[in-house]
Amino acid sequence: MWVTMREDMERREHELLAPEATFADASRGREHPEEPDLLRTCFQQDRDRILHSKSFRRLANKTQVFLAPEGDHYRTRLTHTLEVSQVACAIARPLGLNVDLTEAIALGHDLGHTPFGHAGERALRAARARYRGIDPASSEGQDLFRHNQQSVRIVRLLERDGKGLNLTLEVMDGMCCHTGPLPAMTPEGRIVARADRIAYVVHDIDDAERAGLLSEADLPTAACEVLGRTASQRLETMVQDVVRTSAEEGDIAMSERVWQALMEMRTFLYDNLYLQGDAKSEEPKAEHVLTGLFRHFVNHLDEVPGEYRLHDDAPDVQVADYLSSMTDRYAIRLYEHLNVPKGWSLR
Repeated sequence: MWVTMREDMERREHELLAPEATFADASRGREHPEEPDLLRTCFQQDRDRILHSKSFRRLANKTQVFLAPEGDHYRTRLTHTLEVSQVACAIARPLGLNVDLTEAIALGHDLGHTPFGHAGERALRAARARYRGIDPASSEGQDLFRHNQQSVRIVRLLERDGKGLNLTLEVMDGMCCHTGPLPAMTPEGRIVARADRIAYVVHDIDDAERAGLLSEADLPTAACEVLGRTASQRLETMVQDVVRTSAEEGDIAMSERVWQALMEMRTFLYDNLYLQGDAKSEEPKAEHVLTGLFRHFVNHLDEVPGEYRLHDDAPDVQVADYLSSMTDRYAIRLYEHLNVPKGWSLR
C-alpha cells in the first residue's frame, strides 16, 4: 500500500491534464495564506470545505422551482447543485481540465441562494432597495442582492462563525461568474456556467412533467428535434456538443445550433413555468414572508444571530445575510412565530 502525497498529485496533473487546464500548484492562492495540505491539492481542499459547510447542507431545504415541495422526487437547490456538478465534471474530464476545481466551483455556486429561490431573491433585493430609498427597478436597486455574489460573501465572511472558508481565488471567481455578464477566469469556471444552464433546463422540464404542469407535447418542436425527446437524450446531446465544440474552438463553447435550441427551451420555461403558471402561484406569499421578516429584523437587530453581525455592516446587509441563509421551512416557521397569534394557556 502506498500514500499519494499532494506534491505527487500536483505533478500528475501536469502529466495528465491538458495545457489549458488550471493546475493546483499554479493557483493564485487564498486571501489568507495558509500551509498546504499534506494529502490534498488546494482545489480538493476547497471542494471538501464546501461539502462540509453549513450553507451546503441547507441547500437540501431550499427551493429550486417548486416552493417547499412535498413530493420526494422534486429537485431542491441541493439536488440541482449535485446535477450541475455531475454535468460539469462530465464535460471537464474528457477535455483534460481540472475536475477537482470544476467540482468545487459547482458545489459552491448556489450557496448564496435565498429561501424560495428567485422569488426570495427578488423580495430581498426589493426590501433592501426600499430600506435605502432606492427604486427597486433601477440598476442600483437590482445590484443590491445577487445570489452569486452572496455565495462568495458566505465563503469569505460568514461560514465558520465569521471566519470564512478561505477558498482559493479560482473557486470564488467561478462561483461568482456562474451567472452574469462576466466569464470566469478559468475554463473550469466557464464549464460550470454552461453546466448550470444545461442542468436546470433539463431537470426543470422533468419536474414540471412529473407535476403535470407540462407535457412533452407542449415543448418547442424545433428545440426537441435538436436536443432530444427525453431528459437523458437532452443531457447527452448538450454534454457531447460542449466537449466537441470546446475541443474545436479552444475555449468552452456550444455549437450555434445546440445553443439556440437550449435558449429556445429556456425561453419556453420562462414563459410557461418560471414567470407564470401553477408552479408560481405561491410566490407572492413567499415574497410577503421574506419582506415581513426583513422589516422585523431591520428594526430588531439584536435578534439577528451574532455570526451575521461580526463585520460592522449596515443593518440591511446583516439582515440580508441572515435571511438568505434560511431554508424555506425555517423562514415560514419563523414568520409564523413572529406574526401568528398563539393560543393562551394558564401556566
